[in-house]
Amino acid sequence: MTAQIGVTYFGKEAKMVSRIQDAGATAQRTRIVILGGGFGGVYTARHLEKRCRRRRDVEIVLVSRDNFLLMTPLLFEVCSGTLESHHCAFPIRAFLRRTRFVEATVTAIDLDRKVVHLAEGSESGELAYDQVVLALGAMTNRVMIPGSEHAFTFKTLADALLLRNHIIERFERADVETDAEIKRRQLTFVIIGGGLVGVELFGELTAFADGIAPLYKRVNRDEVRFILLQAGERIMPEMNPKLAEYGSRVLGRRNGAEIRINVPVRRIERGKVHLPEETIEAETVILAAGIVPNPIVGGLPVEKDKRGHIVVDGTMRCPSRPELWAIGDCASIPSPDGMPYPNLAQHALREANVLARNIYGVLNGEIPKPFVFDTLGMMGSLGHGKAVAQLLKVRVHGVLAWFVRRTYYLLQMPGCGRRFRIVIDWIFALLFRPDVVRINLHSEAALILRELNEDTIPAVDRNHSESGTIEEPQHPTTAMAAAGRE
Repeated sequence: MTAQIGVTYFGKEAKMVSRIQDAGATAQRTRIVILGGGFGGVYTARHLEKRCRRRRDVEIVLVSRDNFLLMTPLLFEVCSGTLESHHCAFPIRAFLRRTRFVEATVTAIDLDRKVVHLAEGSESGELAYDQVVLALGAMTNRVMIPGSEHAFTFKTLADALLLRNHIIERFERADVETDAEIKRRQLTFVIIGGGLVGVELFGELTAFADGIAPLYKRVNRDEVRFILLQAGERIMPEMNPKLAEYGSRVLGRRNGAEIRINVPVRRIERGKVHLPEETIEAETVILAAGIVPNPIVGGLPVEKDKRGHIVVDGTMRCPSRPELWAIGDCASIPSPDGMPYPNLAQHALREANVLARNIYGVLNGEIPKPFVFDTLGMMGSLGHGKAVAQLLKVRVHGVLAWFVRRTYYLLQMPGCGRRFRIVIDWIFALLFRPDVVRINLHSEAALILRELNEDTIPAVDRNHSESGTIEEPQHPTTAMAAAGRE
């Protein structure tokens, strides 16, 4: 137990630093700080609440950049418009009852002082802890392929919204474009990475294009190209080979779809993807070629594996820092055979329960127990009412797998009201054509300023700008922040 617990308050009290010092006469509360608002972090807090409901000497604090829990397997359907964006997310404050929630970004962790450094906008602060759980998740690997900053990513809700806006804008521009080469670039969509995420996105976007193409009278569906690039020998290496082969057949038969295997990407430029023997020109390039742990994890002076995950023991505890625990995408948790568990949502949900039990046990002087779990299976959507699923030793594909997948993730979503909204969205998606409303993230003042600036641009420059040259894909956080400033 620390003798001093500190926290900087944001908002009106941004300049104030509250220090609760142990004078020796009053017993201190043990503070458990959970960093990350994904499945692992939120469910660890939920299980700790249940176990510590009678322990008034224990304080649980959860820190997350977003104030919602994102159901990431449903993110693909947000991009296609099948689901409303807020229906695949659940507010953390409504899910947790006793936990103190702090919306902020973790900028650093001082393991010696047992302090977490936080930032929110221009304000910053510190949060001390007695036990800390790292559940910061992962981010898209932008180091592996040179020029990855020119590609869209697909990890957050903002990513899905920005990509959807961009795709609709490409169709809008192509509908009035007279230059065949420019139109070809506008209607070419390249997805780099043939893993489960890349394949699910590929399938959902091809189905989305089928739905919206008839609305654009000067866009022929045959002109729309979707290219999936996989450096390995087959797509979906995480899945059973027969299921991967089925998925490849289904997606390969779709109009304008092209799957290329054994094709590594050399580099990405603005509007271009360079392969070993050719260059693909496309105004939309999406990077789904692997993930890396949160950069905060990389800066910690603890043992990590070759992929940058924190090496913990079977109980999810760091051997060199007993007060540090790690879970989910930023941890390498060994199974009984010594191999690390895969970083899947189903594992994070079960890890959270065991981790909460272990932390509670340590507070009571008990020995933590290792996490043991057999993978239930894997599922992936292919769009158009088809999917693949490996359920224990049973392989399922087609409509049945699609139904099983949707039912499973529907039941994983907290709150009956949220589930009901998702079902309504799914029913409407089956009955009606996808929506092509493009949400403009600029304020009215920003639009007026942009129009005024355009009036001062020489005609030659303006024509070049409107000729189909694409905007630089921004990281979602940058784009949202820019829209807020404007």
